[in-house]
Amino acid sequence: MYWIPIHQIPALEILAHRIFWSLIFMLLLLAVTHSFGRFKIQLRKLSVNPKLLLFVFVASVLITINWLVYIWAVNNGHVIESSMGYYINPLISILLGIIFLKERLTIWQLVAFLLAAAGVVIQTANFGQVPWIALTLALSFGFYGLAKKMIHIAPSLELTFETLFIVPAALIYLVYLQQSGSAAFGTGTWLTTALLIGTGIVTAVPLLFFAEGAQRISLTMVGFFQYITPTMQLIIGVVVYKESFHFIQFLSFSFIWLGLLVFTVSATLHARRSPVLLQTSSAKR
Repeated sequence: MYWIPIHQIPALEILAHRIFWSLIFMLLLLAVTHSFGRFKIQLRKLSVNPKLLLFVFVASVLITINWLVYIWAVNNGHVIESSMGYYINPLISILLGIIFLKERLTIWQLVAFLLAAAGVVIQTANFGQVPWIALTLALSFGFYGLAKKMIHIAPSLELTFETLFIVPAALIYLVYLQQSGSAAFGTGTWLTTALLIGTGIVTAVPLLFFAEGAQRISLTMVGFFQYITPTMQLIIGVVVYKESFHFIQFLSFSFIWLGLLVFTVSATLHARRSPVLLQTSSAKR
């Protein structure tokens, strides 16, 4: 909903502001929380750890691609395909967790995965062609989540590094737009300028929570929780923007939510059994 009032601005310009103001917001957050000391220490650690530095850089590139594609999709009338991308994304996260992190699914979690996959297949088949926008969104954010699992840095510091790596290009582009007289910032309405500045907040806050959550739970569980996003998009599209909701979409949605129900019940039962199993194991030792 945030991008609708500024849909007339080119996606690349919005992206540049999103990167720049995200960094400004993160620097202010570090100042308020007195975290600049930790930031300097972690920066030195990054400089002597090429592998960790690479993961942070890859994460910054992946999230930049995701931001650009999503903004372009919304501004060019591809809302349905972008929504599909965020339905596919959790499946990508689950597969990446199994392939790269050797995470395992229980039988009921596998059933849940197959139900959700069936819902995505139905929606993809109904779309009628290869959904490149959806696949780009799903793959970029899926691999972004995988990269976050490899980076054991405080989320506020890590997000600051991500935006710091890509802000030079964004800043150069914004300066070019201002000098050429084609920039929307400061030349349009006060609301447009305010919304461009606010992109830093609406970008950084969700990513901070995502980073914290991705480090605390399994990537497979991260994947299933991410169905919340396209569900909210669907509700907003139908209720707020009065978009049509066909039977095929309802069928696809039903499979996905049934999969979520099975997964949630399975995870809840497993969590309840785990303390008992741990106590039994301790007693035996």
